[in-house]
Amino acid sequence: MSDLIAIILAAGKGTRMKSKMPKVLHKVGGKPMVEHVLKAAEDSGAREKIVVVGFGSEQVVEFIGNRAKIALQEEQLGTGHAVLQAEKLLPDFVGTALILCGDTPLLEGHELKSFYEMHKESGAAASVLTDCTDSPAGYGRILRDADNNVSGIVEEKDASAEQKAIREINTGIYCVESPLLFEVLHTLSCNNAQGEYYLTDILLKLREKHQKICGIATEDFPMIMGINSRKQLAIAESIMRNRILDKLMDNGVTIMDPASTFIEASVEIGRDTIIYPFTWLEGQTKIGEDAIIGPNVRLENVEVGNATHLQFLYGHDCKVEKQVTAGPYVHLRPDTVIKDNVKIGNFVEVKNSTVGVGSKLPHLTYIGDSDIGNSVNMGCGCITVNYNGKKKYRTTIEDNAFVGCNSNLVAPVNIGKGSYVGAGSTITKDVPADALGVGRIRQINIKNWAEKYRNS
Repeated sequence: MSDLIAIILAAGKGTRMKSKMPKVLHKVGGKPMVEHVLKAAEDSGAREKIVVVGFGSEQVVEFIGNRAKIALQEEQLGTGHAVLQAEKLLPDFVGTALILCGDTPLLEGHELKSFYEMHKESGAAASVLTDCTDSPAGYGRILRDADNNVSGIVEEKDASAEQKAIREINTGIYCVESPLLFEVLHTLSCNNAQGEYYLTDILLKLREKHQKICGIATEDFPMIMGINSRKQLAIAESIMRNRILDKLMDNGVTIMDPASTFIEASVEIGRDTIIYPFTWLEGQTKIGEDAIIGPNVRLENVEVGNATHLQFLYGHDCKVEKQVTAGPYVHLRPDTVIKDNVKIGNFVEVKNSTVGVGSKLPHLTYIGDSDIGNSVNMGCGCITVNYNGKKKYRTTIEDNAFVGCNSNLVAPVNIGKGSYVGAGSTITKDVPADALGVGRIRQINIKNWAEKYRNS
């Protein structure tokens, strides 16, 4: 069993976000930042995860559930103080603590695993992941001695002009051996510009104990990016989106215009599917092979079958099977199932209904709380009247039925197999199989009425 555990710092308010919500719950790639960090920690090989919460702790704890242990930092007194709150959850732990920040959503598990392995090989008491950048502002600087060993980290607010010129920065990611970690945390002071207990000060304390400290560089600067503002959130979102699209294209999906395509990390897409511009794919959406999605499609938690073509459509919490064509201007609402070879035209809404194989909803149609059989034709302007102001009722339309234009089917009602409904009908009673149902007032023509009306 691995002797690696992860401590994730998620207690900060994120003042620059100007949000009522804890910073780590803001989403990147469709998932809260802390969820990305939890996944990276898991992929690194950590056998246990501890999340240190503070501001908005109730919301963070509710989101995390049983995926990690929780340590509460009641007062935000700095990163060193935050890590110390995990001590009581690790009373007998001997091994390596991987310390991560909950606001770094671009972390990659394989990079963290490599960092941990290099730390173990070095024999150091602590290792810090570093990076060299031409824009070090805002980051702590790595201090090295004459032998190029890490001698400490200075926060920017405490740095001299000479130290601020250092390009090697602290990523905020550490591997530290325990129980030594907690021994030195208890010796920290808050004599600094922030009046906080800095986690970075443990390196100086370890040096005083003649312990080896290793600085391990990464070449993936975006991976370690921390999010402190809405602008940085947007930058991280762009990086995450490009990663997702690159992976999909590498696996055989055509993205017509990556700059105008938005796909979350949880989405699955099969080979030879084409994604047109201005498409949003979110949640647990799964799309088969040879499909054409877009332009202007938004799908959230939708399963789409092979060779289906959707355009100008919004669908959520529903299922669309194989070789369906739908759009433009279609709304597929929750608990809808569209079977194979269905054709849905413009300005159609379907809610909590099943539409059978080969059926047609050509245009200007509302289908709610309905069970439609195979090879049914719904004429233009048809409505299933499912709600009486108090309760909702279902409509059943059996195989091969034909419903004429501008018909209202007032539920509960059954339209029998092979039957016809005359155009302009309001149907309030069942129509038997192979019958013609007509529910409209007989036409009356009044001669010369129009001329008298115009002259009145």
